[in-house]
Amino acid sequence: MTADETTVLYAKDGPVARIVLNRPKQINAFNVQMRDDLFAALEAAKDDPDVRAVLISGAGDRGFCAGADLTEFGSTPSQAIARQVRWERDLWGLFLTFTKPLVAALHGFVIGSGVEIACLCDIRIASESATFRMPETALGMVPAAGGSQTLPRVMGQGDAMEMLLANTRVSASGAISTGLVHEVVSDEDLDATAMATASYLASRPPDAVAAIKQAVLTGMDLPIAQGLALERRLAARLTAGMSEG
Repeated sequence: MTADETTVLYAKDGPVARIVLNRPKQINAFNVQMRDDLFAALEAAKDDPDVRAVLISGAGDRGFCAGADLTEFGSTPSQAIARQVRWERDLWGLFLTFTKPLVAALHGFVIGSGVEIACLCDIRIASESATFRMPETALGMVPAAGGSQTLPRVMGQGDAMEMLLANTRVSASGAISTGLVHEVVSDEDLDATAMATASYLASRPPDAVAAIKQAVLTGMDLPIAQGLALERRLAARLTAGMSEG
């Protein structure tokens, strides 16, 4: 497979693993091969002790990811079967259990699966050209990569409901005002800014980073008393590990 045929590129830049969605002619539309390649890249970063943070971006000038590759639906008996094929590998579960910081660099079209991938990252940085949409309802479908669950947690229920039901186009400025992204920069500065953020996160103590991610992601689904108990257990474990070291 040539570089042009590889749907996901993987490289290490010091302690940062760089993952690039690489179907620029299709605006990095998400297909089964990309699912498998992205899963493999995340697994490689997860298992590499030298990797302390991950930066995910999209190749080409047109966008981060234009959503699911609908042409792939035409090669299967039904959309339901096409989606079932995508679910056969739990990429989204891998994102949710990833203990290292995940940074998304978002530009141009960020649609459907592109939004969902971004929402599974810890820090989202967008360029001024970025536009966000969730078109599934307009197509008679339901988001299949977590959008109905991650968007309300990221943006709040009201803004997420409008985006999910009305296929609302959200600009970069709108995305930062709702919390969908954390920072907006010029297109020219996007890569350097996102890399600087990933590098900074990579410099943080990895055990503390992993514990904070677990406390937040697990605690959000717990009653507050149980969440506080989880935080105390994680803090005690981290302190004990420091004293033993």
